[in-house]
Amino acid sequence: MTRSVMRYVKHRITQQPDTWLTFAAECMTCDWKAKSSTDGAPVDVECMTHTGRTGHATFRRSCTSLALVERAE
Repeated sequence: MTRSVMRYVKHRITQQPDTWLTFAAECMTCDWKAKSSTDGAPVDVECMTHTGRTGHATFRRSCTSLALVERAE
């Protein structure tokens, strides 16, 4: 019989220092995509402009960050 020792170590996850959130959006009706930005407002404006030109009103929006996991000691 093999014995195993289980060890639990607490960890924490934070945003990687010196990095920024990135906002993006894509139309769910066509292949259009907004230019990614570190500010969400310009991405939203691009979506509204796309809606005004095409009538497409459904978008997938995403906010991406770089995460850092380290032991909590």
